[in-house]
Formats: sequence, structure tokens, C-alpha cells
Amino acid sequence: MNPLDATKSGFLVCIAVCMFIYTFIYLKDTLSEEPNAQKFNANIAECGFYPDELCSALFVGKNAAFKIGSFCQNIHQPKTLSCIQTSCNCSMLLKTLHFITKPLSDEEGNFSLAYIITIHKELEMFVKLLRAIYMPQNIYCIHVDEKSPKDYKAAVQNIVNCFENIFISSKRENVVYAGFSRLQADINCMRDLVNSKIQWNYVINLCGQDYPIKTNRDIIRYIKSKWNGKNMTPGIVQPLHMKHRTQVSYREYVRSGVSYVYPTKNIKAKPPHNLTIYFGSAYYILTKEFVEFTLTDARAKDLLEWSRDTYSPDEHYWVTLNRLTELYVFKDAPGATPNADWEGNIRAIKWKDQEGTIHKGCKGHYIRDICVYGLGDLQWIIESPHLFANKFEPATYPLVMDCLERRYRLQVLHQAQVPIEDHWRFQEESYFNMKLN
Repeated sequence: MNPLDATKSGFLVCIAVCMFIYTFIYLKDTLSEEPNAQKFNANIAECGFYPDELCSALFVGKNAAFKIGSFCQNIHQPKTLSCIQTSCNCSMLLKTLHFITKPLSDEEGNFSLAYIITIHKELEMFVKLLRAIYMPQNIYCIHVDEKSPKDYKAAVQNIVNCFENIFISSKRENVVYAGFSRLQADINCMRDLVNSKIQWNYVINLCGQDYPIKTNRDIIRYIKSKWNGKNMTPGIVQPLHMKHRTQVSYREYVRSGVSYVYPTKNIKAKPPHNLTIYFGSAYYILTKEFVEFTLTDARAKDLLEWSRDTYSPDEHYWVTLNRLTELYVFKDAPGATPNADWEGNIRAIKWKDQEGTIHKGCKGHYIRDICVYGLGDLQWIIESPHLFANKFEPATYPLVMDCLERRYRLQVLHQAQVPIEDHWRFQEESYFNMKLN
């Protein structure tokens, strides 16, 4: 090596060392902006482990935390959850994946929830969702898209086999976005749920990219306090700009891995029984009596058949049935809320067209005008009054999911009125420096 090359090499090494020292000092000093805040611990700030302190700083919106988190997300590949790709006995699966195995209070043990979860991809996200909402007194129907790969279906089945209160829908659909198949998937699960020996009070539908914001106890108390015996189907009379969804006939296209819904030139007949069509959320919280009603009532059956060739029928079917009143023949729908409007804090979603009014923009990215949450959305999520949030992509923003999981499990265990078992905890010690509520 000639002297000039040696000088260049030494100069570059010097610059690299200086940049490392500067970056370390910057991150250490800026994460804790308050004078008395705990200093950033460099030993637990490595990107291979996301510290609770970093998550806590993200939840209160500290700018330095976004910079650290973004840096770590770009270079860190999160570890695969054990026991979901490899074979584990059920005892090991329950402990390794931190499933809660006892009701956490008498109040929860005496009020069972049913869940319908429709999934088709991202196995690890499904496990994160399932273990968050899982309680042994509840019941869970999993609808796995018929188009999903065989190994994905097998992995889900392996998990389900370890639980008596979780099952896969007896009939599976090739689900198409905005198609009738999406509505049919829920109905398939409902038929299984009403025939189950496990008694339940309300049913909640979720998709694989949802995650709870409120605990099981919080959800029960919200239902009891404001909606006791009533259904939650947020929505309004179908607006003019949505009428095209039910005025012409739509068809589903599924071939060679491609699926979508497309309009035809056929004009649809008017709704059966002179029903007024509503438009609302595809997400709901329904009483068992209402579910039984939708599966047996003539109006519900006729509306379902009429909805087969409409666009995104799950966004009009439930809300329309839940607005039935004595003005119609037969009887009211059980738990109907004819004047509910958009009431019911079921799902926190950042819609693109609500940017600047309901929220200040998506810090991740938009898909079909729905925000996939980034690090800068964490504070907005936990401050939301809603029960669940959508949409998450842990493969793209792993730290978002890690932080929410840690915080959520701490909330759940903080409310527990029974002795906490060690495997319920995600970590031996908690470094969260924040107010959980």
C-alpha cells in the first residue's frame, strides 16, 4: 500500500468513528427531552431488540424516537415467531406464544364474545391478533380464504388444533375484495357459531390486519354501558354517490391468482320488501339474537339473495337489517338501532379523504385509501376511542406492531384480577415509562 492510500484509509476510518460517536451521543441525549427523564440506555437500544423506552417515546410523539425507530426498522429483520412454522406440542405453543389461559376476572368470565376472523396471508400477523384477543371463555371462528396456499392453511390448522374454542369455518370461500364472497364468509362463520355448544353474547368481525386498542374487559364494559342488547352497525341512508353499488349488477372475477369485482350493464331490480338501503361499515358488533334473526328472517334471506351481485354488500347488508323498525311487516330486528347513524366506536381507520379533518395524515402509506400505520401514527392510535384499529403490516413497519403488542399486553395484565402466570408476559421486566390509560 502506498503512503497516499494509507492516508486515505486512515482518514475514512477517522470519519467513520467520529460519525458513530456523534450518532450515539445524539440519540442518547435527544430521546429523553424532559430534564428528569430516564437516560437512553444504549445497551438496550440495539436494533436487534426494541426497548420499551423507545416505544414509550413513540407513543408520546417524540421526534428523536421516530428517527431511531425508522433507522432500526430499515436494518432490522424481526425474528420469526416460534411454533408457527415449526412443529410444537400444544403446551409449548401456548407458553411460547404467550396465550392467556384463564379468565382474568369474573366479569369477563361471565360475558363471552364470539369473533369471526377472515384471513388469507401474513401468518405472524394473524397470530399476533389472535393471542391479543384470545380469552378461554370466548369463541373464535377463523375463515381462511380458499385461495390461500396449502402450507398457510396447514399452519393455521396446527394452531387451531390446540384450542377447544377456536375452529376453522366449515365452509370456505374464494374471497374477492368488495365481492359477495366476503359477506358470505362471515355468514358461514355465523352459521357455525349459532350451532356451537359454547354460549356467547355478541359477535365481532375482524380481518387479518386488525389489532385491538381496548382490552377484553374494556370492550365488554363499552358494550354493556352504551349498547346493552343493541347492535353496532355504523352507517347512514345510502348517499347518492354510493347508489351505483346497488343499481347495476356486479360480478366477481377469479382466475390465475387474479381476482376483482367488475360492473355489468344489467340494471338491478329494486330491493326486496321495499327496504331502504343503508351504507356503512363492514365491521359490526351484533347480539346473538340478531345473528339468529339474519339467518332465518324472510327479509334477511331475500336481501342476501338480492345482494349477491352488488358491490361490497357487507357495507350495506348488516346496517340495513339493523335499521328495520315496526314500519315494516313482520317484526323488528332484535337489538335494532334505527337512528344510530355513525355511532359505535368499532374501528379506528385513517381514510385518505379524511386527511386534514379527522386526522393529520398517514405516516405510513395508503392502500385503497386506507392508511397502513407507520411509527408516526402510534400516538393517534392509542388516543383513539375505538376498540380496534386497521390497518397493520408488520413486515413493512415491524416496530409499530411490536410497540402496540407490548403496551397492549401490559394493559391487559394490569387489569387482571387473578394471579398472573409467567408465560402471559412478553418480557421478564417492563421498561415502559408511560401511563397505560
